Amino acid sequence: MKHKVIVIVGPTAIGKTELSIRIAKKYNMDIISGDSIAVYKEYNIGSAKPTLEEQALVHHHLIDVMEACEEYSVADFQRSARKIIDSNPLSIICGGTGLYIQAVLQNYEFQSEKRNPELQESFKEYSNEQLYQYLLRIDPGIDQEKLHPNNRKRVLRAIEIYQSSKQSIHSINHKNEALYDSFIIYLTMEREQLYQRIHSRVDKMLEKGLFEEVKALKKKNIPLKGIGYKEWEAYFSNEKSYEEVIEDIKKNTRHLAKRQETWFKNQMDTHIYEVTEENRLFLYEQIEQDIEGWLLQ
Repeated sequence: MKHKVIVIVGPTAIGKTELSIRIAKKYNMDIISGDSIAVYKEYNIGSAKPTLEEQALVHHHLIDVMEACEEYSVADFQRSARKIIDSNPLSIICGGTGLYIQAVLQNYEFQSEKRNPELQESFKEYSNEQLYQYLLRIDPGIDQEKLHPNNRKRVLRAIEIYQSSKQSIHSINHKNEALYDSFIIYLTMEREQLYQRIHSRVDKMLEKGLFEEVKALKKKNIPLKGIGYKEWEAYFSNEKSYEEVIEDIKKNTRHLAKRQETWFKNQMDTHIYEVTEENRLFLYEQIEQDIEGWLLQ
């Protein structure tokens, strides 16, 4: 019998954490965080991690497990999440991109990393930014969310893969075979209402000290990763004002929400639930009933 996995995904500020805690407590489960930024220590406010109070209600895995200067890949998440899932008859993942969720639930096989020792020498005169721009020219489809310009080793690896295979470093050979029996919940909301909540969430992050958190990371020469952090690079290089950076964070968060909803609707067997302020508690009850039905199958 396959292990069962409940997955709760959706845009920021929509209630994923609240619902995941409610379900985890009902079935006496820990929660696996699927967020690629929440794994990092020192990335606190902008990552929208569950609060310490929320983490005290239910144990969360894969939060604050990496130093801010370390690299964390989808393969790392796949390995860690599967180890937890394989140890429990029922698990729950909260958050995560489509790629992260699919990599865990389905039979993904990542490309091996055989390195060309001559490559580094051939690009030694390139600065990190020049090297990154070269990669974008040859592979404009690269997922910039997952590859920072200052990660020179990874950028060189991406160039190597593309030159040899014409494939992106994020391309993976995969089979659609499901490894687990999953129930994927995607929480959505009427667009204008969602955008208002996103904007409010960003404003609250700033009130809590997001800018100060970013400055502290920058002072330690830690690359700014992910939405809410990377946009500040333009501020520190005097390319954009403080206000423009805030607008970019809000805009990029909106765009990510649109992309992720399209992806989950088209790429996986996903149960879509539309949240409103009025129906939230009723909707949670409906979701719990649907989970009960799934568990009995």
